[in-house]
Amino acid sequence: MVKLTKRIGGLVLRLAAFGAALAAVVVMVTSHERASFFAVSLEAKYTDMASFKYFVIANAVVTVYSFLVLFLPKESLLWKFVVVLDLVMTMLLTSSLSAALAVAQVGKKGNANAGWLPICGQVPKFCDQITGALIAGFVALVLYVFLLLYSLHSVVDPFLLQKS
Repeated sequence: MVKLTKRIGGLVLRLAAFGAALAAVVVMVTSHERASFFAVSLEAKYTDMASFKYFVIANAVVTVYSFLVLFLPKESLLWKFVVVLDLVMTMLLTSSLSAALAVAQVGKKGNANAGWLPICGQVPKFCDQITGALIAGFVALVLYVFLLLYSLHSVVDPFLLQKS
């Protein structure tokens, strides 16, 4: 019964992480807006920034990985490798979220020292979608931190070590 509860807990965490990473990808990919002010037309889309493309690619990789691990049998010896991959995915999410947050901050506030103006006043729908994608990415990151701890606990079970 305890093993079944642990298995279901891990499955729920993986499904939630899969859903959050997938939501981040979908929301970011669908973010685009065209605005005109004076005689200038501005189109904002996620592909304009390398950090946003990296965020999409990283979350897509995590989504595919999360989906594939759902079908890995519990008896498989690959679970020790899954711990390492969970760590890699957690670090990938961390780096992509950090890069995307930095660009989003510049888009929202600008950078007076560099002469970059904020764009969120001209394309608010785009900025709102980016914010939604970043929130979903942050949720995926938090879930992956819990998944990493869960994976470590599953592979190196402290209760089994005490029995020996």
